[in-house]
Amino acid sequence: MSSSPYLKDKNKEVRKINGFFGLISFSTILPLNIHTTIEEMASFTWIWPIIGGLIGIIVGTFGFLIADLFHLPILIAAALIYSFSIWFTGFHHLDGLIDFGDGMMVHGSPEKKIEVMRDKRIGTGGIAYLLMVGLITFAAIGSAPVVLIFYLLLISEIAAKLGIVTCAAFSKAFPDGTGRPFIEFMSKKKLLLSFIISLALGFIIFKNIGIVGITMGLLSGAIIAVITKKSFTWATGDVLGTSNEVARMLALVIMVTLLLI
Repeated sequence: MSSSPYLKDKNKEVRKINGFFGLISFSTILPLNIHTTIEEMASFTWIWPIIGGLIGIIVGTFGFLIADLFHLPILIAAALIYSFSIWFTGFHHLDGLIDFGDGMMVHGSPEKKIEVMRDKRIGTGGIAYLLMVGLITFAAIGSAPVVLIFYLLLISEIAAKLGIVTCAAFSKAFPDGTGRPFIEFMSKKKLLLSFIISLALGFIIFKNIGIVGITMGLLSGAIIAVITKKSFTWATGDVLGTSNEVARMLALVIMVTLLLI
């Protein structure tokens, strides 16, 4: 006996909902225990910045508590905030940044570079990229006005996810890898909608500074996509992870700089 159209539609809606919450679980360490597939999660790629906003609320609240409420020394607070941010997101994107750095150090064909990028061992390039992005992000947080730390961190996490979305929209997916569905599900139209939503959130949260931070997320993702096309031809999950870390860093640097000049 075949199932009714109603049950099929209901199951389809359940899978969609599971895909959304699965993407939240994929993006954080939250134990949501959602049974879904990469493809179902990837269908929600374009709303990743909204999930970034949820992450930003948690990271921003943590930053507000230790920096503004408890008045920890700013350098200690910055180290704790950055550590909390990468820990709460499961180190997924940071791992991608390290692998990307290893691939960028390799001379040869795109296939050889991707092979090195997917190698489990960590090389000098990976360590160097980790240090550069980590130190600059830490310095930006440490230079931020304490009373505005919540808003800056919230915007930076939205920008980070917009970086992923932008990079995916302008990249060609490597045939074999977890990043492929996210890239293939993205399009320029979906990117435009994602950017508009992110801009609206940025303006509501932090007016013009928020718009600047969100725009840096878009530009960061596009820059990583261009570098990837030149160096690797194809993009992988590691490339998307890199765009997250770079977008967060540049959004923080630009917003903090504008506030201090």
